[in-house]
Amino acid sequence: MAAWLDLSVPVVTGMPVYPGDPAVEVSPALTVARDGVNVLRLHLGSQSGTHVDAPYHVDDGWPRLDELPLERFGGPAVVADVRGLPARAPITPGLLAPALDRLRPRPGSLLVLATGWSAHWGTDDYLAHPWLTPESAEALVAAGIRTVAVDALSVDPTPEPGDTAADFGLPAHRVLCGAGGVIAENLTNLEQVVDLPDLELFLFPLRLPGSDGAPVRAVARAL
Repeated sequence: MAAWLDLSVPVVTGMPVYPGDPAVEVSPALTVARDGVNVLRLHLGSQSGTHVDAPYHVDDGWPRLDELPLERFGGPAVVADVRGLPARAPITPGLLAPALDRLRPRPGSLLVLATGWSAHWGTDDYLAHPWLTPESAEALVAAGIRTVAVDALSVDPTPEPGDTAADFGLPAHRVLCGAGGVIAENLTNLEQVVDLPDLELFLFPLRLPGSDGAPVRAVARAL
């Protein structure tokens, strides 16, 4: 049986979040010593840690998380290895060409975008990740991709201090989500999958009705 590979960041108090998102706090609510059982209290945003974005995340009129088909969250996947790019570098269609060649014969596959930026998790450099150009997002949609997972804070540039998401416009989000797609962010350990010729990826979220997104346990295995 193929090994299962965990591609998720741990959910812990004080973990990195997108600028302006709720801080994450994890603390005991009940304990065995006092209450007879252990139960955690969680305070976090829907976009905390390894998570998925539904189209509703960027447009009130687009599908919410619970309105999307389950196949958006799991299935065969192809890895686009774009590691080695400098800070805030654009990911252009040319960089995705090898992955697109593999994707065209099998539309509906999930795309795993390996930037290597998870190595900066927990540092200020994590905000300076490479980002997907709108043209690249359009090329993925044209190839039949409806789910893109990345080991970075966003598929779009993350605002620098003093900026906001509105200043950037989230163009790649709007292309992918406008096609009814799902975006998964903050994956980690993608070096485990970049050399796998065939793999499955699973990104099943919490069942939050009407939500813009939810944390996931991102897991992969070789086919």
